[in-house]
Amino acid sequence: MKDFEIISYTKDDGSVPVMEFIKSQPNKMQAKILIEIELLEEYGNEMEGKYTKHLGDGIFELRVKFASDITRILYFFHIGKKIILTNGFVKKTQKTPKKEIELAKKYRFDYLLKEENK
Repeated sequence: MKDFEIISYTKDDGSVPVMEFIKSQPNKMQAKILIEIELLEEYGNEMEGKYTKHLGDGIFELRVKFASDITRILYFFHIGKKIILTNGFVKKTQKTPKKEIELAKKYRFDYLLKEENK
């Protein structure tokens, strides 16, 4: 049973950054990402630390590893057990790049603004 609702942030132009990222990955990595998103949908904030990490200011990362490839999907929680996926990237350095976190925050701000104006 799914306890959380997964929503992918959509930009004003209709593009969905996280889905564009996932589709740009090799097939096996795409499959692994989708499996972990399903786990996130089921367990949400109770997922184990090796799969998720709080980066600060309400932004989290879903950690996906396949063979030697590592990707991250950034997300935040919203009212009503919603998880909003914002963006993704291939991890190449020890620390999560600030620009990726800032992008997730920008998308969160935009998402929340749109929700207020519904």
